[in-house]
Amino acid sequence: MSDLRRVLVLNGPNLGRLGSREPDIYGATSYKGLVDSCRTLGTELGFDVEVRETNDEGEMIRWLHEAADGSIPVVLNPGAFTHYSYGMRDAAAQRTAPLIEVHISNPYTREEFRHTSVVAAVATGTIAGFGIGSYLLALRALADELTG
Repeated sequence: MSDLRRVLVLNGPNLGRLGSREPDIYGATSYKGLVDSCRTLGTELGFDVEVRETNDEGEMIRWLHEAADGSIPVVLNPGAFTHYSYGMRDAAAQRTAPLIEVHISNPYTREEFRHTSVVAAVATGTIAGFGIGSYLLALRALADELTG
């Protein structure tokens, strides 16, 4: 059994296509690169990081329930679910540990429909616009939240 604190990094639709999907917006880092970066920093911070990606809203909701039931901290990039998934928002609201919303790009510099997050009001905080670095900042913020 590991002494590391379990953390879930949950990714919504199309994030598994990082590196090939609109690299001018989402960068050239592949999904594997994201996973490796999160796990490496997580270990340094004392976390056992599990990174998941889904295009299925129901699966995301089940993962958020798993996190709530297990008091597992979450880094969440809801992808397009950010703007309309009230079911996912309600699942995130049930959190029993910190939940940090992340976005690779800055939604406020993009199309107007991306300016609204239904998750932000129930998250511990939101980090956006720093590319893959948004995830690393979120992991550092989790470490601060959990030790503060």
